[in-house]
Formats: sequence, structure tokens, C-alpha cells
Amino acid sequence: MADFLTGIAFFLVIEGLVYALAPSSLKRMAALLPGIPDGQLRFFGLISLVAGVGLVWMIRG
Repeated sequence: MADFLTGIAFFLVIEGLVYALAPSSLKRMAALLPGIPDGQLRFFGLISLVAGVGLVWMIRG
């Protein structure tokens, strides 16, 4: 459970950094999202998911 909470905490730190350091870039990126095909978003989401699971597996393995 501690690992899960640590992961959530890191997520919040990274999200907070993006909002604090580059809010205008975040707004521009969010405005572009509707123009990206669902399949492309899904593909890169799955790639990120696999990379994240792989990193956790390598670190915790």
C-alpha cells in the first residue's frame, strides 16, 4: 500500500510541476487533443502503460 501511495504522490508532484511551470503550454496542448485521432491517443497511452509497468518491474524485480 505504501508503494501505491508513493506512486500517487509522485503523480501529484509531476502534475503540480506542469501546472506551476508551464500553464500556457498545458492549455495549448489541451486545445490540440480533440484533433488527435482516438486510435493514436490509445496507442501512445498503451505504450506509456507498458513502459511504466516495465520500469516498475525492473526497479522492484
